[in-house]
Amino acid sequence: MKKTLLLGLVLLGWNSYASPNEEFPSASISNNIVNATLLLPNQEKGYYQATRFDWSGVIESLEYDGHSYFGQWFKNYNPKTHDAIKGPVEEFEPIGYDDAKVGDEFIKIGVGALSKTSDKPYSSFVLYDIKNPGIWKVKTKKDEVQFTQELKDQSGYGYIYTKTVHLVRGKPELVLEHSVKNTGTKNIETNVYDHNFFIIDGEPTGPNIRIKFPFDISGTGRGIGTLADLKSKEINFLRALNDREDMYIGSLNGYANDATDYDIRIENTKSKAGVRIRGDQPLSKLVFWANPNTACPEPYIHIEAKPGQEFKWNIHYEFYTF
Repeated sequence: MKKTLLLGLVLLGWNSYASPNEEFPSASISNNIVNATLLLPNQEKGYYQATRFDWSGVIESLEYDGHSYFGQWFKNYNPKTHDAIKGPVEEFEPIGYDDAKVGDEFIKIGVGALSKTSDKPYSSFVLYDIKNPGIWKVKTKKDEVQFTQELKDQSGYGYIYTKTVHLVRGKPELVLEHSVKNTGTKNIETNVYDHNFFIIDGEPTGPNIRIKFPFDISGTGRGIGTLADLKSKEINFLRALNDREDMYIGSLNGYANDATDYDIRIENTKSKAGVRIRGDQPLSKLVFWANPNTACPEPYIHIEAKPGQEFKWNIHYEFYTF
């Protein structure tokens, strides 16, 4: 099968500009309130080349009102390492994996068509061979970057995935605008979640970081009662996390089948900076994970599109001080 990757970077407007980061393809955007630098998809030179996360919308840095929101939360960098990534970043669950035979292809939106290497269940932590990365196009304006991945695969799956990272005019707000159009002959059905690797002002995970929800939360998992408490609508850390220590709640409960519950805040009570995360689709699952450098609510939504149909959703990030 022919392997094709096309990265078209189209600069629109006289004041569009590239990032000072020369090592990786990148672009910077601003609305004169929020400034951000994005790392662009590229199979040979891109910052991220692994097969877990969507290659689009990787945010290297974002600043608002003297506060920083993203950075390197992991220790060692390698472009093929699954978690060596920055920004909110999203992962789509695989499509067609269970039906594929060993050696056949399955799909991960935002990555491409991958080769099934064994009969073992799919794992986000296995590096699969990318058989067909699709065609990537990137268009950059002063205040937004639009990513488009088009994939047609021999398995019968096909899609046009568009993701726009947009800074709202006159507001400290960033929006991730998404659409998946099914151009294949098979149904597309999957879940996608945003990992939200926030590092607000470089603050380590501990009592100065709190997570807030619009509903009373419950759940079981590693670290509850020892690292953090679930108190009413908040996750509060009891102490700083030590090196190699983490917290994991595989199912955080309490939300309803209503998009109004996709409303989460991460706050640094020391520097008095926060971010509000709102989605326009109901939650299908809610996970929480934290390590010494980042505390991550992971909200999932369900996606389904029959051939010819298109599914759209948005995620809003409002940056604030208090």
